Formats: sequence, structure tokens, C-alpha cells
Amino acid sequence: QQEFLPPSEVAKADMDSTKEEEALLQSVRRAGAVVPRKRAVGRLVMHSMVMFGREFCYAVEAAFVTPVLLSVGLPKNLYSLVWLISPILGFMLQPVVGSASDHCTCSWGRRRPYILGLGIIMLLGMALYLNGDMMISAFIGERQKQQTWAIIITMLGVVLFDFAADFIDGPIKAYLFDVCCHEDKEKGLHYHALLTGLGGALGYLTGAVDWGQIMLGYSLTSEFQVIFFFAALVLLICLAVHLRSIPEVPLRYENEESKFLLEVTESYKYSSIEEEIKNGYLKSTCTEIKAEAKPGKCADQRRMTLKSLLKTLLNMPSHYRCLCVSHLFGWMAFLSNMLFFTDFMGQVVYHGSPYAPHNSTLYLSYRKGVEMGCWGLCINAISSSAYSYIQKILLPHLGLKGLYFIGYLLFGLGTGLIGLFPNVYSTLALCSLFGIMSSTLYTVPFHLIAEYHREEESLKLQDGEQAGQHGRGKGIDCAALTSMVQLAQIILGVCLGLLVSVAGSTVTVISASTVALIGCCFVAFCVHYVE
Repeated sequence: QQEFLPPSEVAKADMDSTKEEEALLQSVRRAGAVVPRKRAVGRLVMHSMVMFGREFCYAVEAAFVTPVLLSVGLPKNLYSLVWLISPILGFMLQPVVGSASDHCTCSWGRRRPYILGLGIIMLLGMALYLNGDMMISAFIGERQKQQTWAIIITMLGVVLFDFAADFIDGPIKAYLFDVCCHEDKEKGLHYHALLTGLGGALGYLTGAVDWGQIMLGYSLTSEFQVIFFFAALVLLICLAVHLRSIPEVPLRYENEESKFLLEVTESYKYSSIEEEIKNGYLKSTCTEIKAEAKPGKCADQRRMTLKSLLKTLLNMPSHYRCLCVSHLFGWMAFLSNMLFFTDFMGQVVYHGSPYAPHNSTLYLSYRKGVEMGCWGLCINAISSSAYSYIQKILLPHLGLKGLYFIGYLLFGLGTGLIGLFPNVYSTLALCSLFGIMSSTLYTVPFHLIAEYHREEESLKLQDGEQAGQHGRGKGIDCAALTSMVQLAQIILGVCLGLLVSVAGSTVTVISASTVALIGCCFVAFCVHYVE
């Protein structure tokens, strides 16, 4: 039953209602209960800068980690261990980090503390694997101990860097979803993909420069130190810009303001606020608060254990699981091609051999093929950046389903043609299709996550309290999606190395094509698209 106020209080309430409504709505907007306001393009670009720095450092790792590991004398039987430790840790722990960020009550926000911490770990990992040999030489004089400790420090650096660089993507995407309206989420994802491609291209070009012939190369003791200087500088600048881009509202402030709103709306029931509730602007807030007010619910969510987390992941709606499977297919195809692409160029396209004597024609041909492969990866990064812009034009015409399908299809056909006709110029031209796949993987699945959450919010408005009864947040959904990257690395690390040793590098592009075309069918028939 509705309770009525005395006439004098009603008159007073009418006089002050406009101001109080504005204050309340402002409070809710600050808390993120209502769809956040639109963000300026500059803010979205600032938010995306972290992807530029992350991909720049990834490109540096791709170009230099193998030479570094070889230079410190890492045994061949430990290569697989280096590449498997990080994805195994990531696959096991990434959902835990995603859930923890959903319930983080830090005064600085929910996502930014994790992004800052993972950025620092990335910097530490780069410092160790690019400078580990020099650091150990400064402290240990015995040659045998130097080599042993240099291998340990370098491996630790690679694992730390991969671990943090893989983990950081989930909190970044959740941060974007938290602070942006639906239209800005789409723009932000496109800017993420654009700057990811540019960062990768610049990183590969930085690795191609002969720094020994430049003044900076003379002032530092090795080329690896020069590369670390540039990579660390880029990462720190991009991370600082990202963290200052869009403010977050701490979770505990959100709850306090929401409870204040509930008390006022329930006590006074101003007619204008009632209209806002009917229109759906405040109803979801009240619904969520009532759900949180149930004894122990909020505390139980924040104290989520690994067991309950796994239960949450297993109980995800089927369309989330299908999206994760399609993402797994995409990354398995993409990584099986990218991890061995330079080796494919050296052995298959240029007919060289990495096992030949270093002064032989076969080995020089292999080195030339590897260099040409780096240029192909640069073309991939540039095309990824360009396609992320073209996606904005194609999206209204093709929809997310069309973009998802085309990305997998073009990549599958392109890698298949490379495997069947391994020619230098055609291979370099088809490298542009790698960029289409890369841009697709970085944008479309996260678009779908945003659409799913938007659909769930609309259900909350229709169904009241019942629709708010789920323990998942944006952080854990993004983490579950990005953990498929680690699972793909684990599967490829176990299986693909054996296939390459048996059948040669050609099997990598053929397997990439096959998996991409299977994923193409899965994307077309199994993934749910919001109308």
C-alpha cells in the first residue's frame, strides 16, 4: 500500500523535488548504477593507450626472447617448459583475478589497482629477461654459476612477463565496460584494436633497427638494454595515461550511495522519481540493492572461494560457454600460425635450415626468411590496426555475426593458400589477413560480452529482483573469455611442437587453416547474437 504525506510536507516536497532528483540521479550516475554518461573521444583514446604499450612489449618479446634464451644457453628440452608455465598459471588463476576485481573495494577503484600491479610485473619480467645475463655477471664471477643463474633469471623473466601481459587484458576490458555507456564500449574496443596494431607494428620495427650503430647503442652495453629502455619507457607512459583516463567509483561508495537512494525513494516516493523508476532508470538500482540487502549475500560474493568460483564458471549460461569455445578455436588457429611463422618463412619459403653451419648458404637463407617473416608480422599488425577502423564502417551493415564469420573465414582461406603455395610475395600479401583475424579476436567477442550484459540488464528491468540474482560480474566474464588464450597456448605447446618435429613447419599453417574453418562453422551456427 502507498502511504500519503501531510499536505504541508507534500508541498515542500514538490518545491524541492527537482533539485533532489538531480542530486540523486547524479549520485547514482557516479556510482555506475545508471548507464554511464558518454565519454569524449580523447578519453577513450587515453584509455586505449595501455593496449599500445602492451602490444609494443609483446612485439619486443616475440622478436628477442628466442635470441636471448639461446644466448644464455637454455637447453632445448626446457623450451616447452618456458612456454607452458605461464599459460597454465594464467588458465588457472585468471578467473580468480577477474572475480577478485569484481568485488575489490579499493578506494582507487575496482580494476585500476590490478592493472597497475600487472603493469609493474610486466616491467619486472622485461627487465629480467632482457638484462638477466648482465645482472648475474655483475654479482657472480664463476662462469658455470653465471650461466646457470642467467638461465633461471631469464626463464623467470619470460614467465613473469607472459603471465602479467596475458592477465592484464581482462581487467582492462572490464574497466572499459564499467565506466562507458554501450556506444562508447563499441568505440573503445575499436580504439583498443587500433592501438594494439600500431603498438605491435612499432615494436617489430624497433626490433629491426641496428641499435649498435646509433649513439644510444654506444652509451649502453648491449642492444638488449637499448630495447629494454624503449619498451619500458613506452609501457610506463601508456600505463600512466591509461590509469588517468577515466575515473572509477569505488565499490563501497557505490553501495553507500545506492542505499541512500533507496531510503529516500522508499520514504518519500516523489511522483517524478516514481516515473523515472517506471521508465527503467532507477528500477535496476533498487532491484540490485534489495538483492544485496539479503543477509550474507554481498559478503558471500566478496568471499568467493575457488570452489564457488569454479561453480560459477560451470554454471555460466550456454551462450557464454559457446562464445568461450569459439574464442578458443580462434586463438588456437591464430597462435599456431603466429608462433611458427618466421620459422615457416625460413625453412619452407626460403628453403633454409636453422641447423646448418652458421656460415653456410642454408643458414643464411634461413636468417633471411626469418627477417622477411618479421616484415610479414609487421604487415599483420598494420592491417589489424587498419581493419579495426574499417570494422566501425562494416558493423551496421554486417552485424557482429558477419564480422565474426568473415574474420575466421578469411584467415582460414589465407593460411590455407600460404600452406599450399609458399611463395614470398603472395605470403607477404596474405599476411594482411592475419591482421583481420587479430582485430576480430580483440573486438568482436568482447562486443558480444557487452551485448550479453546489456541484455541481462534489460531482463533485470522486466523481472525485478529475480533477474539480479546472479554472482557473475563483468570482470569474471572477461577473464573467462581471455583465459581461452592461455588454454590455446597450453594445447598448442603440448601438441603442435610434436607435429612440427614430425611433419615440418608447413603443418602449422595447414592446422591453422583447418581450425579456423572449423571455428568459422561454430561461429555461424553455435554462437548467440543479440538482436
